[in-house]
Amino acid sequence: MKALIKREPAKGLHLEDKPIPSCGTNEVLIKVHKAAICGTDLHIYKWDEWAQSVVTPPLTLGHEFVGEICELGSGVENHKIGDRVSVEGHLTCGTCRNCRAGKRHLCVNTLGIGVHSDGGFAEYVAVPESNLWPIHEDIPDEIAAFLDPLGNATHCALSFDMVGEDVLITGAGPIGMLATGICRFVGARHIVVTDIDDSRLEIARQMGASRAINVNHTSIEETIRELNMSNGFDIGIEVSGNPHAFGDMLKNMYQGGKITLLGFLPNSTQINWNDVILKSLTLKGIYGREMYETWYKMTQLLRSGLDVRPVLTHQFDIDDFQEAFETVASGSCGKVVLNIS
Repeated sequence: MKALIKREPAKGLHLEDKPIPSCGTNEVLIKVHKAAICGTDLHIYKWDEWAQSVVTPPLTLGHEFVGEICELGSGVENHKIGDRVSVEGHLTCGTCRNCRAGKRHLCVNTLGIGVHSDGGFAEYVAVPESNLWPIHEDIPDEIAAFLDPLGNATHCALSFDMVGEDVLITGAGPIGMLATGICRFVGARHIVVTDIDDSRLEIARQMGASRAINVNHTSIEETIRELNMSNGFDIGIEVSGNPHAFGDMLKNMYQGGKITLLGFLPNSTQINWNDVILKSLTLKGIYGREMYETWYKMTQLLRSGLDVRPVLTHQFDIDDFQEAFETVASGSCGKVVLNIS
């Protein structure tokens, strides 16, 4: 089968032929239809400091994908051959305190498909049955391929009461775009999105942003005045990983405001902690999706009319993976999907 592999500890990937994986106990074998490229995949492609500390080559990448079950391992009881599924990419231990309390998204022993074990940038992948999520017929493959980041955006946007609130989203990457659509769909009042890439900001507007501003030219403060907001923002969603953007968010929050943090900030990040203390702000760190409540919520959002199609900007055959990764690296895109089979 074709598989996109990090063959060696160096920049780049290789498209190779490798054996179809065997299907173990309580596992299913999935024939992958489509897969989406994530920022994590780009880190591994570039072989940056984070990737070097986490990934052990050789490894097949990919944790955002959709396909159909083509083989059942022993012990599989709740799925059948032909079922269309996506996969929760976090492998949890099931025995730590959080797992046993039903909070698997907080498992202290979490491993990642496509990061610690072979993933879905391949024609076939074997995964535990417990990580499967059924895909409703209303949801096409090209959308189901990126339910993983849609789940991240859903977890961020639904962490706090959103109805009638003013929302600041720092970062108009794919998750910021998706979060914008969710906030609009569930009833936020004003949604302001910040970035420095105008093409991404345009997609944020299509997703329902009240204002999508390039902070190199327009300030958050003047946008607040333009929208006739009497106070700062009630809710912040930080998905840029940019320390300056996070500092601007803290400065422009309303008293008692609530912030979800998903963007990875550098270790050197410094903020004005008095903004947090004196404004009584609530900060919630988010890493992935709540298993599996978030999957249920985003499925029903999509089936109820949430339109995320503007976020899908490119599709490539897996043979053209180099061009696909260069597109992601350019930053001027939404989600990029690979056609696997």
